[in-house]
Amino acid sequence: MALTKFNYNSFDVTPVASKAMGFNSGANGLTSISPTSMVLIKEQTASSSATISFVDGTSDVVLDNTYPIYVFKFINIHPADDNADLRFQCSLDTGRNYNVAMTTTSFNAWHNEGDTSTAVQYLDNDQAQGTAFENLATYVGADNDQSTSGELWLFNPSSTTFVKHYLTRFNVLTHHDYNVDEPRAGYFNTTSAIDAIQFKFDSGNIDAGTIKLYGIKDS
Repeated sequence: MALTKFNYNSFDVTPVASKAMGFNSGANGLTSISPTSMVLIKEQTASSSATISFVDGTSDVVLDNTYPIYVFKFINIHPADDNADLRFQCSLDTGRNYNVAMTTTSFNAWHNEGDTSTAVQYLDNDQAQGTAFENLATYVGADNDQSTSGELWLFNPSSTTFVKHYLTRFNVLTHHDYNVDEPRAGYFNTTSAIDAIQFKFDSGNIDAGTIKLYGIKDS
């Protein structure tokens, strides 16, 4: 099989009709393709960070009407303090205040490493028009092998007509060696545009971990 070396400077890869360049099995190896609907916007990695914030228009963050759905992926978020709760809140004023009224609901299922305790329960740490930071993952352990991973879906945050719905799901290795699955949901009771979001533990810093922000287009 012959190999051909292409000079990338000779290609016009400007998207046309929502197309992009991709590889195929043909002789030239290139074709036009439909790009993925899930676009990575910003990645932040914690290093003894008190908070991690995504503010529209700051440090290449997009959190506006460009996308109807935004997804945050949390990868091995590790607290500095043992038995810490990962929390979040949103802002209507580009991060000056994180205190949007929200109504939330949550439950969890757990199973411990000793195979002696299992349960499913509703969690009573929900909010009814509260403005505090809301839990995402609770009782996260600070041992070297403990952390939490999950995702947060935020729907149409730039709407000035409807409230802002969200869904989350996290898996936690807790401080007492339980595996906990935590689905949560709620809405921010505002018809103003949300333009910033912040994450932090209720105690101590975010010792390590990565948060990725994606936009989902055509959704």
